[in-house]
Amino acid sequence: MTRAHPSLRTPRVAVIGAGISGLAAALELAHAGIDVLVLDKAGGPGGKMRTLPSAAGPVDAGPTVFTMKPVFDDLFASVDESLEAHLTLHPADILARHHWRGHPLLDLFVDLEQSIEAVRAFAGPYEAQRFAAFTARANLLFDAFEEPVMRAPAPSPLSVSQAILSDALRLAPAMAPLSTLWQALGRSFKSPQLRQLFARYATYVGGSPLLSPALLMLVWASEQRGVWHIEGGMHALAQALERLATARGVIFRYGAEIARIKHTGARASGVVLMNGERIEADAILFNGDPAALAGGIAPVAASPTPRRARSLSAWVWTFAAAPRGLDLSQHSVFFSDNYPAEFHALFKHRALPADPTLYLCAQDRDGSRPAEGQERFQIIMNAPADGDITAPGDSEVQQWQSTVFTRFRDAGLHLDPPTDRAALTTPDQFSSLFPGTGGALYGINPHGAMRTFSRPTARTRVKGLYLCGGGCHPGPGVPMAALSGRHAAAAIIADRASIFPSIQVAMPGGISTG
Repeated sequence: MTRAHPSLRTPRVAVIGAGISGLAAALELAHAGIDVLVLDKAGGPGGKMRTLPSAAGPVDAGPTVFTMKPVFDDLFASVDESLEAHLTLHPADILARHHWRGHPLLDLFVDLEQSIEAVRAFAGPYEAQRFAAFTARANLLFDAFEEPVMRAPAPSPLSVSQAILSDALRLAPAMAPLSTLWQALGRSFKSPQLRQLFARYATYVGGSPLLSPALLMLVWASEQRGVWHIEGGMHALAQALERLATARGVIFRYGAEIARIKHTGARASGVVLMNGERIEADAILFNGDPAALAGGIAPVAASPTPRRARSLSAWVWTFAAAPRGLDLSQHSVFFSDNYPAEFHALFKHRALPADPTLYLCAQDRDGSRPAEGQERFQIIMNAPADGDITAPGDSEVQQWQSTVFTRFRDAGLHLDPPTDRAALTTPDQFSSLFPGTGGALYGINPHGAMRTFSRPTARTRVKGLYLCGGGCHPGPGVPMAALSGRHAAAAIIADRASIFPSIQVAMPGGISTG
């Protein structure tokens, strides 16, 4: 660890938000010798990667899928640690189990040959060939765009074009730049079920496959390269990062809600808490949705995200139950009969679809222990991000809970629904938890070919004010949020001459500053 010269004042960065992005940034900043204070209104770390209580123990109430492990290998290595020394990971064999009414289920596996054989049994030999070709295409796109987009601090259409120019003859047709994901998948598969399965990856970044670019095919490659189960659940990752940061001197203050970011002239200079306390800092890192800045908490010209540009929200149930009937994988998807109708309802009519697709996480089916008795479950039903406008009443909650659990029962799965209203989180509650969002869980939606370039990057127009999080570049998802935090830490350290006059800090390895 490199520390400033003892005769010089150590710089201080205040990080607003202890989500994965803020935790990653705080860890690297502290490792570089900077004093870091992390403030969060919640009671502990994780942000959206939170847990809620159940009769069977804490249930992951946010992300449930751990992918792109090399991102976290790099993060831990940058502070002279290893991921496996702090977390116990189990590689998944089954990526997910997929259900359709009137059709057999389909498992996809980490082992590609197993997946090809499963698709062959499900849809025939020609669809198996198409699936193998689609997987190769997704991997081509992932390899081409990982460095110039995901790992670049501030990509632009020009920089990305230059980076992929050498392989443009293969990449241009693979990208299908004039097609939506739904259109491209319609040309990739004859099976409507396979088209629907891979169209679902648009929801991983909060969008509709009918409006999102075909480039999102690459999400399949990120999952096909491996999914891991974390012992203790996904929240254990946040706890591990908090422990490492604390060991390097980071101070965490929970229950600390921000009223506004202070500024002196044209630069950020500290924060004011809701209780009136003022905290001075040399730089501020805001780990929240950039839309919250439009609420007046920061000296930066920001506009509220229009409702039409918001990503998806969700109804999320977290509870314990003893399942009966259907054999479950840890990750299961129960598809609607009409995907276009579902997304027209969500984005065009701003309403819950009559026949929603449901995601079910059986948290205890991770292979680390036999599933018996009461198990922990999370259910996600996509919803419009209108939580700042409307909230469901008791009768609506009962209606939709009946719809959800009837769908499972029709598929052969019997789960006793939770009786406690606290087991359900709806868009209005997400809107309160994450200000400025209306409940949107992924920042802006990914609709349109250029939307990826409209996400804010780490630096703002205000000196000393930086951004990170799933609402910023490179986008939503646990690995993307971690990369955003690393980009922000690298930007702060690279700007040290102007932010921290006469103070020396060390550069973290492996991340470009632009």
